[in-house]
Amino acid sequence: MEDEQLARYSRHLLLPQIDLEGQQRLLDSHALIIGLGGLGSPAALYLAASGVGRITLSDPDHIELSNLQRQILYRTQNIGYSKTASALTHLQQLNPDVSLSPINHKLSAPELAELLPDIDVVIDASDNFPSRYLINKACVMSDTALVTGAAIGLNGQITVINPQAKNFACYHCLYPDATENHAESCSDHGVFSPLLGIIGSIQACEALKILADFGTTLGNRLLQINAQTMSIKCTPFSREPTCPTCS
Repeated sequence: MEDEQLARYSRHLLLPQIDLEGQQRLLDSHALIIGLGGLGSPAALYLAASGVGRITLSDPDHIELSNLQRQILYRTQNIGYSKTASALTHLQQLNPDVSLSPINHKLSAPELAELLPDIDVVIDASDNFPSRYLINKACVMSDTALVTGAAIGLNGQITVINPQAKNFACYHCLYPDATENHAESCSDHGVFSPLLGIIGSIQACEALKILADFGTTLGNRLLQINAQTMSIKCTPFSREPTCPTCS
């Protein structure tokens, strides 16, 4: 690690849970962030700031005015530009150490299968059940750790799927029957701006713990946050014996 890196990451190096060895793990890691909206924005910022060596960014959308209420990666002058291109610029300015790869289309199952063997952790910041199921299945099949989060209105949640852990449960175990009909969208129901920052930051926290190899993650636990009452609940869940994805 060079002198400039020692200075940049000095506050991590002071933590016994991370230290030089853990920071080097981060620098050697590769993370995939799927979705660069309200959740993906803070997650990307914290992973880049923390020195995750390679980050692949996937999002097919362009920036709209209504995004700026909660998607903190972007500025008014970015309206109309692709999210991946704008994110790339801002994250490079934040930390030029990080190698960034944009994917400005929706990832398919074959593309995920090809990509994931080179990925250490996936952050699912997508906004619909079909994408979450697709990402979950790909991560289970490739033994790739997954941090998935969601937020709508004043409620948010996060969990970790770690196929390398004993008796892990996957997203399909947690939501076996969810369909697009169950989904609620921000455009229809609204979402509280800081809540997305909280959930996305926790996703980054869980991903960094996985990459630096310390602490206890949210594996087999669902963390739920109600921003209106600021109540936090953590509920265990287990593998479903008949789960079509992981059993």
